[in-house]
Amino acid sequence: MTPPHPIETKLAGAWPPPSWSDVTVLVAVSGGADSVALLRALNLLKTGGEGRLCVGHFNHHLRGDDSAADERFTRDLCRQLDLPCEVGSTPGGRPVSDSGDGLEAAARAARYEFLQQAAARLGARYVVTAHTADDQAETILHRILRGTGIGGLAAMPRVRPLGPAATLIRPLLQFRREELVAYLNDLGQPYRSDVSNSDVRFTRNRIRHELLPHLAGQYNPGVVDALLRLGSLAGEVQAVLDAIVEELTERSVVAERGGSVRIDAAALSDQPRYVVRELLMAVWRRQPWPMQAMGFAQWDLLAEMLAACREASPAGLPPQRTFPGNVLAEPAEGELRLVRIEP
Repeated sequence: MTPPHPIETKLAGAWPPPSWSDVTVLVAVSGGADSVALLRALNLLKTGGEGRLCVGHFNHHLRGDDSAADERFTRDLCRQLDLPCEVGSTPGGRPVSDSGDGLEAAARAARYEFLQQAAARLGARYVVTAHTADDQAETILHRILRGTGIGGLAAMPRVRPLGPAATLIRPLLQFRREELVAYLNDLGQPYRSDVSNSDVRFTRNRIRHELLPHLAGQYNPGVVDALLRLGSLAGEVQAVLDAIVEELTERSVVAERGGSVRIDAAALSDQPRYVVRELLMAVWRRQPWPMQAMGFAQWDLLAEMLAACREASPAGLPPQRTFPGNVLAEPAEGELRLVRIEP
């Protein structure tokens, strides 16, 4: 019997097959090296159990013929492996459009919506994506450059809910991209290459191809590991903060019919400004409202308006303001009301 490849052994340690072999697992596959390596390894590790592996591929139609070729490649691979393949697409086959948080965020939202719906149709308990340690380090560094808080430094969690019944798993967060490519070469398994990933006009690609190699060569050869440690520590801090914010939200935030939100200023009177800003971000995520254009200045201004609602008389309340995403903040005595105005 052929012994398992080291990548398969490492994956089995990161996500033991007995924990998922008896349930349906939906694997997100783009056709690129990381997701193809994940699929091949999971398929080889799945030697028993009543569950099944399924594949989900979403066509964003952002790269014309290349996007169509990615879909054909993924369908062909699933036929070779005898695995069911769910394919999603943007409405009418048109490229995904910016919804207010940027094109990348819009594409990600469309992809995860498809994966959630596909998981529900298939009865999948887990949805698995192929994010690697390199993706995690790039995300952390990108957020540092843009400006971020503790939550941003924590980057991508290994596990999070995806809809009411499915859980998203990222089992490759301790794997480097180069070892996955080497694994595919050992298997003789082809994969698709997205040429747009080499386009240094995009900030993410400059981080990947220019900044991180420069930092590794000139400052710290272990820069990726250093960023990952930072992300792990930030995640621990954020977990504590999230619990505090959750309790405060229950005490101070009321969601109204029509999508508006009222925040009780007095209930937050003894909280540090940082915690108040985190609560406001949580409100944005729950609604959900676009966050891409909301920076520190906007969150801090909202926190200041909330404090003013607690301290000012009706005549001394600050004026209402409209924030990115057409969210109107209306100060009132003792509370701040937030509502998104549709264009």
